[in-house]
Amino acid sequence: MKRTAALLSLLAFTAMPAFGQDSTTRIRGTIVSIEGKVLTVAAVGGNRRITMNDGIVLVSVVKSDLSKIVPGVFVGSAATTEPDGTLMAQEVHIFPESMRGTGEGSRPYDLGEHSSMTNGTVDPGAAQVEHVGEHTITIKYKDGEKKIVISADTPIVAYEPADAKALVPGAHVYVIAQRAADGSLSTMRVNIGKDGLVPPM
Repeated sequence: MKRTAALLSLLAFTAMPAFGQDSTTRIRGTIVSIEGKVLTVAAVGGNRRITMNDGIVLVSVVKSDLSKIVPGVFVGSAATTEPDGTLMAQEVHIFPESMRGTGEGSRPYDLGEHSSMTNGTVDPGAAQVEHVGEHTITIKYKDGEKKIVISADTPIVAYEPADAKALVPGAHVYVIAQRAADGSLSTMRVNIGKDGLVPPM
């Protein structure tokens, strides 16, 4: 329990700077190799070599479900804006309580011209609207709120602590890396799909 708490506390500390920095890049792909501190990932555009900094946090992304998205929990959702203004969730990730506040707010995302990422608390005071095959939640953050529609096939995931054994060739990863002036990449966190899961973020 102490190890889990320590990992999640460190995860909360290291995850926050990753949002909103011009020098960051999001890398999605599969692990090719691990050589010391260098992680090579096969991604769109070719292999990326990413240095895992001292104190690296490894996180398993695990499958979850709608029943875990309850009022009061802190979540994030990548969404696209439909022509009528509706925000349709492309995925929802549920943060552990120790990560409450991580990246809070709503900002443009890289899943298309009309995509956004919203992190906040599922509003306990808002009515949860349900239609056939759809569920609408209100996510509140410091400067506002967004209503996001979750469909029956929206991927829903959660986070768990992981260790170096999860870093194996073929594993699917999602990394927010910092790009230095010389083009080199480094990171303090690697999100690893558990049991073959592809992180949907």
